[in-house]
Amino acid sequence: MIHKDFSRGALMVLAALASSLGCSVALAQTREASSSGELLDRVAATVNEGVVLSSEVDEQMMMLTDRLRDQKLDLPPQNVLRQQVMERLVLQELQMQRANRAGIKVSDEVLNNALRDLAEQNRIPLARLPEALASQGIDYASYREGMRKELAMQMLRQRDVFARINVSPREIDQFIERQKKLPSADQEYNISHILIAVPQAATPEQLAEAENKANEVFQKATAGEDFARLAVANSNAQTALEGGALGWRKGPELPTFLAEVVSGLKGGDVTKPIRTPSGFHIVKLNEMRGSTSSSIVNQVHVRHILIKPNELQDDATVQQKLATIRDRIVSKGENFTAVASVVSEDPGSAAEGGDMGWAGPGTFVPEFERQIAQLQPDEISEPFRTQFGWHIVQLLGRRQFDNTQDMVRQKAFQALRESKADEETELWLRRLRDEAYVEYKL
Repeated sequence: MIHKDFSRGALMVLAALASSLGCSVALAQTREASSSGELLDRVAATVNEGVVLSSEVDEQMMMLTDRLRDQKLDLPPQNVLRQQVMERLVLQELQMQRANRAGIKVSDEVLNNALRDLAEQNRIPLARLPEALASQGIDYASYREGMRKELAMQMLRQRDVFARINVSPREIDQFIERQKKLPSADQEYNISHILIAVPQAATPEQLAEAENKANEVFQKATAGEDFARLAVANSNAQTALEGGALGWRKGPELPTFLAEVVSGLKGGDVTKPIRTPSGFHIVKLNEMRGSTSSSIVNQVHVRHILIKPNELQDDATVQQKLATIRDRIVSKGENFTAVASVVSEDPGSAAEGGDMGWAGPGTFVPEFERQIAQLQPDEISEPFRTQFGWHIVQLLGRRQFDNTQDMVRQKAFQALRESKADEETELWLRRLRDEAYVEYKL
């Protein structure tokens, strides 16, 4: 029996997340062995030195089919859905292989914090998360491992994509000027999109084929065919199996190629194919809504030292190294700024002695913000883990701050980085795929 605190909406979110994480459910737990003792499973695809199993494809097919039906979306042909699922699993396997080579590991502490955040978002106590998942037929242990895998992929993307996105002062100036004529930061847009991808070194024939396909999809969308169904059947984006949904985004957070387009759309409008380096995008504006934000924000001023685990030093080694550094600063009076400038592996703050400036709510990942919230001014935290590595952080001060030009520029920087991230991630995934050896067996 489902406890009354478990709302249907919360459970649907958890079930959808389980599907997107590729978590194993009952099907995975009931694989049977043949009379000879061999597992009844087959290789669906060879991916470099790894594999995607037929059972993994079947699990995803089952969960996605149930979810699409729950959302009352028309199902694409089974062979089309299977191909989309297999391609997603191939990309997940490629990312996990790369994460393992880079020594990226998700500790139990980071995993538990992520699960706690998920439970809080769905208004479910963490202790009852297993019960909520079980009510949806989802095994908690398998869900945890699926979440661990997703966090590892996020950490990899942070390292390979986000950390390499540069935003110059001139871009910020231009962005602020442009925003005066573009969608407001106080307006939110619910959008979906379809990507018809093109290879990095596409031939004229491949470009023409992709453009023709994009135009065909656009014609179907404008003729009234369900956009989500078209996305599932045709899109090469990572959101394809979610019906292309990008969710609610404020104006400055929209992908760069959309910023000048969406302001001219009404709810339900679909854009003509838009060409970008990753391919052709067809975008639908589902809804718009206004939002308001206070001009007064609570800010914190912090500095930190970041050290990342790698092949030569594991989590325990890095944690002990930071504990020793903290002791040198606290007990022996070494200068935090001097130490940070030498040992910190955060390229954005090391040159400033670890100083991250004044920052408002939501600037840092939840684990980092939780540590800051527990500190008194000048206090230095014990070493803790986030998706970026191990940190110690010192709180330098707190203040209430009016939303002046400095805050405007900070928001502009964050929005520019976010707007570049979607396109850069798609290009990065295309490169991973193009450089890999993949052989489909089914």
